[in-house]
Amino acid sequence: MNPNMLSFDEALATLLAKARPLREIEMADTLVAHGRVMASDVRSPIAVPALDTSMMDGYAVRVGDVAESGTRLPVSQRIPAGSVGMALEPGTAARIFTGAPLPPGADAVVMQELCEHAGDEVAINHLPRAGEAVRLAGSEIAAGDVVLPAGARVRAQEIGLAASVGIAQVPVVRRMRVALFSTGDELVMPGEPLPPGGVYNSNRFQLRVLLEQLGCTVTDFGIVPDRLEATRSVLREAAEGHDLILTSGGVSVGEEDHVKPAVQAEGSLDLWKIAMKPGKPLAYGQVGAAAFIGLPGNPVSSFVTFLLMVRPFILATQGATAVTPKALMLQADFDWPRPDRRREFLRARVNDAGAVELYGNQGAAALSSIVWAEGLADVPAETPIHRGQTIRFLPYGQLLY
Repeated sequence: MNPNMLSFDEALATLLAKARPLREIEMADTLVAHGRVMASDVRSPIAVPALDTSMMDGYAVRVGDVAESGTRLPVSQRIPAGSVGMALEPGTAARIFTGAPLPPGADAVVMQELCEHAGDEVAINHLPRAGEAVRLAGSEIAAGDVVLPAGARVRAQEIGLAASVGIAQVPVVRRMRVALFSTGDELVMPGEPLPPGGVYNSNRFQLRVLLEQLGCTVTDFGIVPDRLEATRSVLREAAEGHDLILTSGGVSVGEEDHVKPAVQAEGSLDLWKIAMKPGKPLAYGQVGAAAFIGLPGNPVSSFVTFLLMVRPFILATQGATAVTPKALMLQADFDWPRPDRRREFLRARVNDAGAVELYGNQGAAALSSIVWAEGLADVPAETPIHRGQTIRFLPYGQLLY
């Protein structure tokens, strides 16, 4: 590895160390809290289940009343879900349905397939054990248990759990406010004629969606002309009221790359070369109270660098406890005999055999590769990969949300 480059792990650790967690807390309706980060622990006000309940359709009995298989008992009551039955009289059974509270006195449920109902009686063709097919009160959640811990990201599962214990609002960290813009006179918006030398601006679209999926509020400043004063002007405006300024392009050292000198003029800037491919250049700095991150202009590099660097930074700023993806250890269904000196993140997916296969064109300009892929194969620097070897695979499910 080039000694002037930071390793991927060094660069990520440096970036995360610069994340300043947001402190403002707001209450969000549980129904619309998806994607937010919990600001504090939320405890259940109730036990789940609140009462002993039946796990299946069948008959509630007293175990002591069923001395042998085939015992016949009169059916004294019927208890559907949502109803509370009367105390079970000794020597009787109660018809009960899944989710219904067990009547006082009953200590087991016999599934209906093991019973024969005839007239007002039921034959119990099974010797039940105490507690059989019974979901005990508080067995899933006790009153006062933490159901949503601080730092957890709210998904559909968390919303469902909160609703199940009656929580209508949850305390969340306020949304991160991000200013977004692209630089480059060659950039053209989709829908407009493409002039010679022009390039449609894909970064503006994909980065905005990636930010919104992380729960950010995005102010889109569009395309900034390749002029120093124009770039400085937008930076000053973007620094007002935003936590992060995110750009793509213009952070190199060419004559038309004005983001670097503009950030240096308006604030401070560190420009790192990271030993990763794609996505070697990454700029981090500060403009006013806002953090600044400059991504490469190449759309594939921008996408991959966002997933692996910017996403963890945003999650850390939002106070999330889990900010880095968990890799799957899978077999490679490819050979990679000539590895790069940098750590490579190859566009890949899992085939029907459960092994990782690569997109044929791993070039940094092949934007179609990230659509075809289901994630990234993580290949260490200077490490050949042989078919059948176990490798790290980072699925999009761990990278995009």
